[in-house]
Amino acid sequence: MSKFSPLCHVDDLENDSTKGFLENENGQDAIFIVKKNGELYGWKNACPHVQGAPMAWRKDQYLNTQKTHLTCFAHGALFDPTTGLCIQGPCLGKTLEKVELFVSSEGIVSFLDLNNKNKES
Repeated sequence: MSKFSPLCHVDDLENDSTKGFLENENGQDAIFIVKKNGELYGWKNACPHVQGAPMAWRKDQYLNTQKTHLTCFAHGALFDPTTGLCIQGPCLGKTLEKVELFVSSEGIVSFLDLNNKNKES
């Protein structure tokens, strides 16, 4: 059974920034959120070029230096932050795996937890 599991408050995310969540035993985030033009987009932290390859070069660093595109620092691929589409690099034309987000009236950002491993609601 799936449900929405909370991640943060919408005010915790600055515009043109990214934040990772659900850190695994290797210290890598399972998912991340990008806030672009006031909108939130959730993505799985896995480059489609090499399945499961984490994208950030350090904690919460998923954007290029111009803050215009998501970047896989292992492969140099660039992705549209709003669609997840690879526009440059070895996975050209492929997309990141989307994570469904929900923002409550109180501003709590949650994700659709298909595995229902997170016990909070």
